[in-house]
Amino acid sequence: MTIKTALSLGVLSLALSGCGTVSTLGQGDADAARDLRRHKTYCQSLSRIYSGLAYDFCILNAPPDPTGILAPLILLDLSVSGILDTVSLPYTICRQISVGNLQVYWRLPRS
Repeated sequence: MTIKTALSLGVLSLALSGCGTVSTLGQGDADAARDLRRHKTYCQSLSRIYSGLAYDFCILNAPPDPTGILAPLILLDLSVSGILDTVSLPYTICRQISVGNLQVYWRLPRS
């Protein structure tokens, strides 16, 4: 197995297992929002442009993971998400214009 093949398989497995871009573009909005709420993030909404990077930063901005495993994986995912977000820019720009931000927490209107 060459280094290029091993690197490609590693990036592919990382992308399929929890990449921020795959989480925001590959799932429905409700599922992505539910994942962020599960991590108890402080983010209210995400822009769809570079949403994978925003997703990762929101998870890093959540309360600390008691196991300590999540932060290094997210830091590794930032580079992969940056590349995938750049490739998907034509789609995400159109989606941002037509739909707007991905809402994580919906605010109730004040009475």
